[in-house]
Amino acid sequence: MTSTVDGRRERGDRTRRHAARTAARLATVQGLDSITVGALAEATGASKSGLLTVFGNREEILLAAVAEARSLYVEHVIRPAWVEPSGAPRLRALLDRWVGYLHDEVFPGGCFVATTSAEFGHREGRVADAVRDLKREWIGVLERELSAAGVPDPAEAAFRIDAYLVAANTRRELFGDDAALDTGRRLALAVVPAGVAGAGETSTEP
Repeated sequence: MTSTVDGRRERGDRTRRHAARTAARLATVQGLDSITVGALAEATGASKSGLLTVFGNREEILLAAVAEARSLYVEHVIRPAWVEPSGAPRLRALLDRWVGYLHDEVFPGGCFVATTSAEFGHREGRVADAVRDLKREWIGVLERELSAAGVPDPAEAAFRIDAYLVAANTRRELFGDDAALDTGRRLALAVVPAGVAGAGETSTEP
């Protein structure tokens, strides 16, 4: 009996993870709020009833998509940069990894954070809150590393870096301009003057 229950749980976990990742990827092309249970069932090969059994309702699917997108962002952008000393070295690594994450097409429609942030402006609810939390978390990472680098106004500097990266993502997706990513990275790096490039301790924890 126990093995049967464990097998069902394992299959359910696999279905959940695959569906959440598929939904996150679709969100960058079609919009997160446009995802329906039927469309996700078609994209994953699962049944609508199977998805609803795993998630409960459509809102939980969208929340799982945001959580999965966060997991992928940490995997591809944050964690690889965290081996560098805090401050300017880690900021450079974060920007390098962000460009790499887009070149690797982790999401087919560009940066999930940038895409959903624009989509969910002025909206309320649990999904909108999750999208805002994801954006705040990324801004918070930038502000902490800018502070460690000795930048006088980390909040303003993080605003500028984020603006350059969002603009680079938009130009790449709208015009197919890969060079925009390198331009965005170069302008973002210029926010940290070489003379204030501090460094703290190295940490392996994002």
